[in-house]
Amino acid sequence: MSLTFLGRLARTCAQPSRSFRIIGSSRYLATKPAPSFPVIPDCPSPTCNCAPTPALPEDLPIDHKTTLNGLISNYAQQVLVCTGKDDWPSKIETEDEGDNLAADLRKLIGPKGVYSDPFHNISVLNASFPSTPSVTPSTSAYILPEFKYVPNIPRSSSEALEGLVKAYLLPETLHPAHGESSDLSDRLTRNTAYQQFIPGVRDVKNVFVLICGHGGRDMRCGMLGPVLRDEFRARLPEVGVEVLEGPANETEEGRSDNGDVRSARVGLISHIGGHKFAGNVIIYLPPQMKTRDGKRHPLAGHGIWYGRVEPKHVQGIVNETVMKGNVIKEFFRGAIRRDGEILRL
Repeated sequence: MSLTFLGRLARTCAQPSRSFRIIGSSRYLATKPAPSFPVIPDCPSPTCNCAPTPALPEDLPIDHKTTLNGLISNYAQQVLVCTGKDDWPSKIETEDEGDNLAADLRKLIGPKGVYSDPFHNISVLNASFPSTPSVTPSTSAYILPEFKYVPNIPRSSSEALEGLVKAYLLPETLHPAHGESSDLSDRLTRNTAYQQFIPGVRDVKNVFVLICGHGGRDMRCGMLGPVLRDEFRARLPEVGVEVLEGPANETEEGRSDNGDVRSARVGLISHIGGHKFAGNVIIYLPPQMKTRDGKRHPLAGHGIWYGRVEPKHVQGIVNETVMKGNVIKEFFRGAIRRDGEILRL
């Protein structure tokens, strides 16, 4: 079976298995299933003294006409490479200043990589989070929505890089479209034996607020991203969520009490698509998360994609989406569940 055919088939099969709609009348309940999460139409007006929205270049307007729903990348997992930088070249794999984990990973799992699977796309992004210090050259990474932290990926070891892919990034089972191929199954499915090459991987329980700030790719994201990051950092503590800074460590990651959220990481990330919808924000809510009244958070284990976010919207997003679990329809581009299913309204 050719890779070209598999690619075409993957794009067809990658469509979500369910259709989510906002129900306008009870007579449609039999044919149009309600969303699996609560939805509100608009973001509440702010009561805070929000930062102003920066003026963008006239030749780079924000698209306020296109429907956002469904404009989400098809991926099963995202790897956030902790670079400690706020911006990167237009194509992050061309970065030639020191270590480039993103480039090395894409050689393995990109379109021509030995572990490439058109039915299990892995998104590799750079992030502004710093890596955990190490005595040997290494890089840290987060894996979402699996909520894993990899503190040390030795950069001089090809075994460690392949261990990361084989132990944590590949699917547990082969997609049925591949057919019954033992060779493909051995190569393209997860193998926990490889965990020995990448020790120290641990679960994290933080909220993650990821904002596209890739100015090297598009100035709309480059200008809005840092302002939104500062606004989220200001608004989250107002609802009792500590914003963690600096390298991750075992004592702080996921500080919580019975699932009650206490901490978040807010950072800039590289290009995720849709510059014209800046600001672009992805919010990951940990699977153990509960609401303040002790109930399971409606969005626990989900990653929510928003577009056209301005500083004046951040307070509403924190209150409604982070704290209550309400998806705000006017910003919603799509969502991903922990099992990799892509959701649309």
